Amino acid sequence: MKQLKKAFSTVTFSVMFIMAAALVIPAVSAQTVGALSITDGANSARGNNQTDCLVDDSGATCTDEPIFKTITNVLLFIVGAISVIMLVIGGIRYTISGGDSGQVKSAKDTILYAIIGIIVSLLAFAVVNFVLSSFAK
Repeated sequence: MKQLKKAFSTVTFSVMFIMAAALVIPAVSAQTVGALSITDGANSARGNNQTDCLVDDSGATCTDEPIFKTITNVLLFIVGAISVIMLVIGGIRYTISGGDSGQVKSAKDTILYAIIGIIVSLLAFAVVNFVLSSFAK
């Protein structure tokens, strides 16, 4: 039970930190002097013969989805898919536990962690897309 409380508090703190960062970063960036943006930083770090579509797709030669957005969306999709698979596995474990209290507890923990994983991946998806759309302009 201690581990469950510790894991839950860690996830809660992480989500609160991400949400606070999403609120603070745009306010801080609005106060900066000059027209520097995350796109300018990414473009200055871009190597020779590398695509122009790193952060936003507003460039004249950009025809594809931005690379940063694509990578984060794929990774977050994988995390979400693994969480859903673990939710199903937890349900199966709960069904076949046969009333054994140890197996029931283990199955419930699996379901709980899978739900937490789904929530975290959805929040991360929202925050990443918000930050990329806010700073890319």
